[in-house]
Amino acid sequence: MDTTRGSKEMVLLAGNSHPELANLIASRLEVAVGRVEVKEMANRETSVEIMESVREKSVYLIQTANPKDVNNNIMELLIMAYACKTSSARNIVGVIPYLPYCKQSKMRKRGCIVSKLLAKMMYKAGLTHVITMDLHQKEIQGFFECPVDNLRASPFLLQYIQESIPDYRNAVIVARDPGSAKKATSYAERLRLGIAVIHGEQKTNEDEQADGRNSPPLVEHSRIMDVGVGVPALAAKEKPPINVVGDVGGRIAIMVDDMIDDVASFVAAAEVLKDRGAYKIYVMATHGLLSSDAPRLIDDSPIDEVVVTNTVPHEIQKMQCHKIKTVDISILLAESIRRIHNNESMSYLFRNVTLED
Repeated sequence: MDTTRGSKEMVLLAGNSHPELANLIASRLEVAVGRVEVKEMANRETSVEIMESVREKSVYLIQTANPKDVNNNIMELLIMAYACKTSSARNIVGVIPYLPYCKQSKMRKRGCIVSKLLAKMMYKAGLTHVITMDLHQKEIQGFFECPVDNLRASPFLLQYIQESIPDYRNAVIVARDPGSAKKATSYAERLRLGIAVIHGEQKTNEDEQADGRNSPPLVEHSRIMDVGVGVPALAAKEKPPINVVGDVGGRIAIMVDDMIDDVASFVAAAEVLKDRGAYKIYVMATHGLLSSDAPRLIDDSPIDEVVVTNTVPHEIQKMQCHKIKTVDISILLAESIRRIHNNESMSYLFRNVTLED
């Protein structure tokens, strides 16, 4: 690693969101995590003090979103970035494996696009580049006014399937809903496996939610009406029963998605797959948020194993449920930092990776 004096010197700083990941990245880069004091004051305000010079240096801020303290994690990142900016850092790169609020990337009712707001805040705070992983919607990259490298964790998960799932050749890749069919197809093509799609589950499809733009609700009126005849009410929509498109009987079912947050839908899908004859069920995802009582639900479900990467900390959940396994992706983040720092091409990290991953 070239850490000569001047603009080529690298400084790694980390917030409180995921210190284990920051240490892994630093060890792979053979550098030390810089000295920075990030603490919460008595009045709940966030205080940041950088304990070493960053003038004319390239600073890499490692901060993800811990589901238990996401808003404080955001403030820590913004204040650290602004502290580096006002201390005359040459470049400030945000290494954000899981970008918070990435699920709020579309207009909902009379709300707002929160991920765009967050992107503008990060840029205004001083970030000149962002490294993240498996955005919930790839279009979020367009919200930023600085370069964004959206890395993929699929090579690590594919390697886990090939090396850690016995008889994976007898598996079928399952899309939990039609929206994740592209990702499932990409996995299936790389593993030379079949695909199945679950249709009709109790999902909250973002495209089907009422956005509130028809207010008051439209009522179907007829131009010719008899006196005394009321306006007929619209029939309520009913979701179709859960159905599996594809054969999973006597096969290993591997569900793939970008994140696992509320696991209720995964558990419901696993029960259907079990009823259809799947003898083992795996769930693979990049971000293991595992909110609320997810460990208990997974432990009581037909799911045999949940495999996630360490983009967010989930050690407590792993202690509560032995089915949760972790894949380390620190080497990918470290290599992306090294390539950006040395002005090398990033295309190698996206080689053989399609847009649907």
